[in-house]
Amino acid sequence: QVQLVESGGDLVQPGGSLRLSCKASGFILDNYPIAWFRQAPGKERESLSCIIRDDDTAYYMESVKGRFTISRDNAKSTVYLQMTNVKPEDTAVYYCARDPTFSCLAGPWEYDVWGQGTRVTVSS
Repeated sequence: QVQLVESGGDLVQPGGSLRLSCKASGFILDNYPIAWFRQAPGKERESLSCIIRDDDTAYYMESVKGRFTISRDNAKSTVYLQMTNVKPEDTAVYYCARDPTFSCLAGPWEYDVWGQGTRVTVSS
């Protein structure tokens, strides 16, 4: 069964750090770019970052650039999102997804495998 499973979401204080994991199964992770998205209550799903399969080239949205780092460990079939200096506005459900266009240029509607999400709450 092809699937992605996120984990690592938690309650964290402003300025703190958190690492999210996205575990792939049923397919070879290193064949695909993987992206992270988030959706805050009452807001649309937002693209955050994407990592290319071959050379680990990564892309970031301005809202998280310099604070979040995406990485991958193909041997563990896992993609990570390291979050630092988190802010209350980072509170959301975080999702990872597979890009079947192999480009990190896909629109959200093109991603073909999504995880169930992991909740991050930033609050003191």
